[in-house]
Amino acid sequence: MKKIIIASAAALALAGTANAEFAPLTPSKPFDNYSITLKGGVVSPMWNPAKDAEGKHITFGRNMRGIAGLEVRKQITPSLGLGIEGEAMFNTSTFNHAPSMHNIVDQTYVGGFGAINLNNLFAGYAGQPRLFEVEAVAGIGWLHGFKPASEGKDFDDLATKFGVNFNFNLGEEKAWTVGIKPSVLYDISTHGARLNRHRAVGQIEAGVTYHFGNSNGTHSFTFQPAVDLTPYNDQINALRAENAALAAANADVVAANAALAAQLDECINKPVPVVTNTVVEQTNTLESIRYVYYRIGSSTIAADQKPNVEMIADYMKHNPSSTVVVKGYASKDGNLDFNLKLAAKRAEAVKTMLVSKYGIKADRIKAEGEGIGNMFKEESWNRVAICILNEAE
Repeated sequence: MKKIIIASAAALALAGTANAEFAPLTPSKPFDNYSITLKGGVVSPMWNPAKDAEGKHITFGRNMRGIAGLEVRKQITPSLGLGIEGEAMFNTSTFNHAPSMHNIVDQTYVGGFGAINLNNLFAGYAGQPRLFEVEAVAGIGWLHGFKPASEGKDFDDLATKFGVNFNFNLGEEKAWTVGIKPSVLYDISTHGARLNRHRAVGQIEAGVTYHFGNSNGTHSFTFQPAVDLTPYNDQINALRAENAALAAANADVVAANAALAAQLDECINKPVPVVTNTVVEQTNTLESIRYVYYRIGSSTIAADQKPNVEMIADYMKHNPSSTVVVKGYASKDGNLDFNLKLAAKRAEAVKTMLVSKYGIKADRIKAEGEGIGNMFKEESWNRVAICILNEAE
């Protein structure tokens, strides 16, 4: 019996710190998971060195009397239940050593208790009560004893109770439970509040429990419906893949932009070449050719190229019979149609400056657009107007 007591106390101690219920339960309302139990059985002193009226020691079995009780319980979790109970012990005159007893009820006990469902605690809740379950029970309450006038006044003592419930849950909805409930009740108001078998009674009761209906539509705890996360996981994975693809594309764009920026810086910082030894036609000398270079996409004569136009104008002023042929070119960069028009505009730009700024007659100047130039290996050099000076024959 001591082993049962120790095991029950250990189970109650574990109730606040351990629980095998990991699955999410459907939330309960305040009046869910209540039950009521009617129970009855026998009670008898465990052992007492005192002797009864027949001169025999008071022992378990031979001094057995009836007991009946009522329990009301609230199941806090599938493993832990709390409740109150009341019991009446009938005509157990041997408890107070009296030779006879005229009261129907000899003693009463009222107290609170906690119950640990060992199956759910260690094996987890199965979604509804199992067919057979074991509970460890411990409680504390008030014991009242009735005495005949010859024995003095009634007594009131503090008592504690330890027991085990062997429960059979019946019916499709497990609304009913039939249980066997052995327990030991100790009077702890005397003998230094010790668990003394001389001040203890053993009880063996059978009980019938009804579990009231809950807001979840059953008579017990239920699990929350499982949520299918597959569509959400698929969507997350798809977004991750899309994000990875966008990141890779962005990296390519950044790299290409960096390369273009480097090329642009190179073009901007590159000095404009001065051509001194290129021969376009066999019949001309280096002194009779001048070059006017342009920036990409432009037909405007830059300030650093105007001296070349001025040299042509100066030559033609000192040689009144001379003429000039201006041939405009564009590089391969960009749209072909645009470049063809651009080449002609570059030739016309030189002619316009010679006429408007330096007063050279327009009939001495021939401007021709030659399209795409491929005279030079350096592509930027092909953005040019080649001015060929000729003497009259």
